[in-house]
Amino acid sequence: MKIPGQLSVEINSAMLESLIERAGISPRALLREKGTPYAELGLDNPDLSDAQLIHAMMEHPILINRPLVVSPLGVKLCRPSEEVLELIPAEQRGAFAKEDGEQVIDAAGNRITS
Repeated sequence: MKIPGQLSVEINSAMLESLIERAGISPRALLREKGTPYAELGLDNPDLSDAQLIHAMMEHPILINRPLVVSPLGVKLCRPSEEVLELIPAEQRGAFAKEDGEQVIDAAGNRITS
């Protein structure tokens, strides 16, 4: 399976299960609802097993929430995007803003929290 709109990375269900485990989240936490067949597939049913949810994500890769980032410091679903800062081995030096202009690191390299 290739994930649309992402780097071409082949992923299978065993790899997806491993990433979920390493991220310390449940398969349900990785599910993307907006703009996907989530509702029409009935994935809001709390009785569905983890295996069923993973199967749905493999059949419909758009259901996999992104970005799921892998670094030497771990695996994390980086939503909001500044969560990626926890996975960067070296500290951020200088100011940093998200693509929407929101400042997340000040000029002194300190994380801005709201």
